[in-house]
Amino acid sequence: MSIVIKFFVAPDNEAAAAVARGGPDRVFDSLTFGNFDAEEALIEWEIIFTGRSFEELVAADEPEFVADPGDGEGPVVLAASRVLQEALAAADEHRLVEVSRLWVAERAADGEAFDQEIAAWILSGVAGLARAIGEGEAGLYCWMA
Repeated sequence: MSIVIKFFVAPDNEAAAAVARGGPDRVFDSLTFGNFDAEEALIEWEIIFTGRSFEELVAADEPEFVADPGDGEGPVVLAASRVLQEALAAADEHRLVEVSRLWVAERAADGEAFDQEIAAWILSGVAGLARAIGEGEAGLYCWMA
């Protein structure tokens, strides 16, 4: 698996979708990670943070695809839900480590090995982006190619 993942903050879905082709690097500050399924991660993080069920997230169309070629080719841009964004922003380091442990356990249950320290580092970085949003209308997005 070779996936490039960039989490970033954008003012709205339209601005986030506009960077789908080339990625957010030249337009927005971003954090780059790789080799995990970001859509799955956003779902799992929200389930762990909020207790919402997988079925609830599917019914709510979370995470929202703001740019998707629909053919399985090319990059996609996902919007994290406002609920997840707020949970990440409110999480202290202890909570982020706890969530990362649960996330690693979830991945292990699906047969995927994921390092605990890397998981905590990813969540800490994404939480930092969520905190930077503050009370504005901007949102947390994920570009994946």
